[in-house]
Amino acid sequence: MTHNTPLSPRPLRRLSDVTRRVLTAAQLRAQGVTAAETNEQCRPGGSWQQILPGVFLLHPGPPTSEERLHAVLSYAARSPFRETATGMAGAVGVPAQPNADEPRPAPRYPDVVITGLAALTLHGFSSAPPLPSLDAIDILVPRLRRLRTVGCARIVRTPAMPTPSYVTGLPVAPVPRALADAVAELADAAAVRQLFTEAVRGGHTEPAAVVRELTEARLLNRPHVVDAVESLLAEGRAIAEDQLYRMVREYALPDPVWNVDLRLPGGPHLGGLDAYWPEQAVAVELDVRAPRQEDDALWSEYARKRQVLERLGITVVHLTPGKLRDSLEQQAAIVRTALMASCDRDPAAYVVVLPR
Repeated sequence: MTHNTPLSPRPLRRLSDVTRRVLTAAQLRAQGVTAAETNEQCRPGGSWQQILPGVFLLHPGPPTSEERLHAVLSYAARSPFRETATGMAGAVGVPAQPNADEPRPAPRYPDVVITGLAALTLHGFSSAPPLPSLDAIDILVPRLRRLRTVGCARIVRTPAMPTPSYVTGLPVAPVPRALADAVAELADAAAVRQLFTEAVRGGHTEPAAVVRELTEARLLNRPHVVDAVESLLAEGRAIAEDQLYRMVREYALPDPVWNVDLRLPGGPHLGGLDAYWPEQAVAVELDVRAPRQEDDALWSEYARKRQVLERLGITVVHLTPGKLRDSLEQQAAIVRTALMASCDRDPAAYVVVLPR
């Protein structure tokens, strides 16, 4: 048998999408292809090629981006995908959908998640490089897996696997985790800042979630990351303020006074507020804290200010950027309820309102 000898048509007959073009050694064996036949096909000038250890591309020539993604997932997955009686899914990378009464099928690629720049590209980030330009695709696996980085598969170990999102059926790390893993490999401050800015402006996530992942990854000791985080938090606050203005306008709330400081007459400073309705004694404060270790002190300050204001009869509504982004109407209803309830409360203490 030479490398030009046609192989049994059994494994090739149903090649219709990428999951038929990228197969593991175990999948080929399940199709009746022996190791000797596989090796013959992968000889120089043959019809196939080994793209990663134990993973084969069933055509000559460079792999497509989609084939590379499936190849690294196949390489890193805990157990190879096997066809069942129901057959493989027809759509590229999309598992067949079960009926409501049927158990959900096992994931095609268990215990493995695409992360880093490749994940951000799949999430639609324009500031992330296109997939063909990536030399390696970052793959998250459980910490104790015995895998090595090889070829286009860069292994990233983690003690706790994130719950993946699915993009075209492929398991992809949530944006905050993908950002942290991407930043771990980037030394370009401008590139890091662009990714953070798009994450917030594009509505992919909120700053607090990103900072949480950066903290857990111990990346906040890198000066260019710290600088980018400051820009991220400022961007997050600006977007949250815009959402707050929009909420008041679109849901016909009474106009507040914006960005003010409160003081007792002749007394101490009570704190700054993002919006305040003096007649109803209702305040809104945007909670844009970054969840770092030192934020215990910051949260204590938030709580102390709220207690002081509420003892004076002022109702304080805390809103987060995430709540404003995801449920603006509900947040407007909360503020409206607080304004209407002012009629049933005792009058608040007199405070001095100053521009902040």
